[in-house]
Amino acid sequence: MEDVSVGEIIAHAETEGPQIVTKQGVETVVVVPMAEWKRIKESKYPTLKDWLLAPEPRFDFDPVLRKRKFKLRPPPSLEE
Repeated sequence: MEDVSVGEIIAHAETEGPQIVTKQGVETVVVVPMAEWKRIKESKYPTLKDWLLAPEPRFDFDPVLRKRKFKLRPPPSLEE
């Protein structure tokens, strides 16, 4: 268990992203940089559940598909 000052937690959140704070070994709060918090709050989805259930894709598959080299192969023969 590591005791860290509030200033250190804030500094880590600003440079490394969200920081999880525990209380008696239980994850209790998350310290998030203000820019990230505003981005989350301004999202058109009020909850994570709404975001996950949204009809539009959450990320772009196109770059992934462009990097792959797909090989076509003939279907297996079903005759024995």
